[in-house]
Amino acid sequence: MKKLIAFILSAVLIAAVFAGCGSGESKSSENSAKKQKLTFVLDWTPNTNHTGLYVAQEKGYFDEENLEVEIVQPPEDGAEALVGSGKAEFCVSFQDTMIPAITGKNALPIEAVAAVLQHNTSGIVSRKGEGMDTPKGLEGKKYATWDIPIEQATLRQVVEDDGGDFDKVEMIPSTVTDEVSALKSKSVDAIWIFYGWAGIAAEQAKLDIDYFAFKDINPVFDYYTPVIVGNTDWMKKNPETAKSFLKALKKGYEFAIDNPDDAADILCKAAPELDESLVKASQKYMAKQYKAEVEQWGYINPERWNAFYSWVNENKLCDETLAENLGFTNDYLSK
Repeated sequence: MKKLIAFILSAVLIAAVFAGCGSGESKSSENSAKKQKLTFVLDWTPNTNHTGLYVAQEKGYFDEENLEVEIVQPPEDGAEALVGSGKAEFCVSFQDTMIPAITGKNALPIEAVAAVLQHNTSGIVSRKGEGMDTPKGLEGKKYATWDIPIEQATLRQVVEDDGGDFDKVEMIPSTVTDEVSALKSKSVDAIWIFYGWAGIAAEQAKLDIDYFAFKDINPVFDYYTPVIVGNTDWMKKNPETAKSFLKALKKGYEFAIDNPDDAADILCKAAPELDESLVKASQKYMAKQYKAEVEQWGYINPERWNAFYSWVNENKLCDETLAENLGFTNDYLSK
């Protein structure tokens, strides 16, 4: 009898629960069924350029937009190729290095849709006190080069504008994976870095360095690096989904701006192999770079974008002339 009463009570309770929550569960299942799956390709291993992405994932900002976002590592032929082929919707790229992907007969249908950082934080790092605090000081020194035409043309421009002889810079093929170790060992004298990661790493390692930023030498080099790139064809067919993705991503980066320490914890949780002290220090630096002086995260200034591509044209660094406003749009950004 007790078992029968217990069974009846259990049945009544379960029925009540389903009666009270059934509509919510149905709605939840419906939302889940409608959830749009997207693939996002990194440019490299996880770092503080990507924090907003991981925050949006962790804090449920993508869920709020009914999006399911898979974050993947780039293939050997690059993130742009994966997005351009339609196998992924978005990736991280850079205004300078994406040029080959958006030009020529085999140009990919991709374009930048948001600036991760508002300014180019890259420049040249060297050991302190060895005379490389200005571009001219690179004369006679060993520079680790990627052997990329735009890279070397940039270096030539700043060295010669500073009164130096670029041909006297010793170009060493770069095998650098750890800038701090490379400088300490003196295998190279100067390295192109992004200060928000490698520069902060040098600070953390208590390595005394000299550094100059390209944008401070010549404003034409204040181009956009890195940027979020999307598949143009897919975005035209799915404009609201593209806007929803960027809306969630914007919330992720704005959280990182307001809460750098918490954002660093989220990144470290997603990528536990990272050095926590480096991530924390880098995140504090990057919090001031994501929007800098602009009000709208992700905004790409057409004048700055076009100024750099005009410089590429003037220096004949591309087989074809880069058209004005080629390769970017602000159309999918939320205010």
